[in-house]
Amino acid sequence: MNILIQGAGRGLGLALATRLLERDAVRLVATVRDPSAAPRLQALAEAHGDTRLRIVALDVTSETSVADARARIGRTVERLDGMLVLAGLLHDERTGLWPEKRLADIDPAHVATSFAVNATGPLLMIKHFQDLLAHGERAVIASLSARVGSIGDNHIGGWYAYRAAKAAQNQFTRTAAIELRRHSRALICVGLHPGTVDTGLSEPFQRRVPAGRLQSPDTAARHLLAVIDRLTPEDSGHVFDWAGESIEP
Repeated sequence: MNILIQGAGRGLGLALATRLLERDAVRLVATVRDPSAAPRLQALAEAHGDTRLRIVALDVTSETSVADARARIGRTVERLDGMLVLAGLLHDERTGLWPEKRLADIDPAHVATSFAVNATGPLLMIKHFQDLLAHGERAVIASLSARVGSIGDNHIGGWYAYRAAKAAQNQFTRTAAIELRRHSRALICVGLHPGTVDTGLSEPFQRRVPAGRLQSPDTAARHLLAVIDRLTPEDSGHVFDWAGESIEP
């Protein structure tokens, strides 16, 4: 099985790569924006060899980068059996991007950045890699989403850009699933909510997480892979949490 993981350099992506390499039948392509800045992924590649794990540079905010990565991967991989897209941005100290509490906090530039990473990025991955997955046999596209993207589940407000970008991502997932089904009825396209994972994305907000609800990257990876393994074509277009429960739009 050939699996592509976008965003495998650290945290949940690295944990997913590590878990998948425990499966003898899996060969991985792992992408990161800058492979030289991902020493733990490089070490994993050295431990398993380039026949099991290949690292490719890819930036989801650049369609040129996505297209170039697709071309490079396509020269050595004829098909993919799975693609895990982990693009996600909640805060960035360098630019001052931070989840908004009030309408007064909204910055159009930050909203655009959030959409570029959280919504458009995963969509570009589907656009450019769909042909490697629509081969008629079971294949899974799973993009990392978030429960806060659910409009029906929004009861406290705030976090305008991140909520809206994740809601857009969920709509993109649903719409792509409908189109992809016309090309391969065995291709499953879903969103996945991992829960709160102990990574840099959640770190500033972890004090609000109830006791026992903060998952390590390895635990979250194990849960998400179990959900992916159980998916059927009827699940395509939906968003599921780490326990396999459907999340309302």
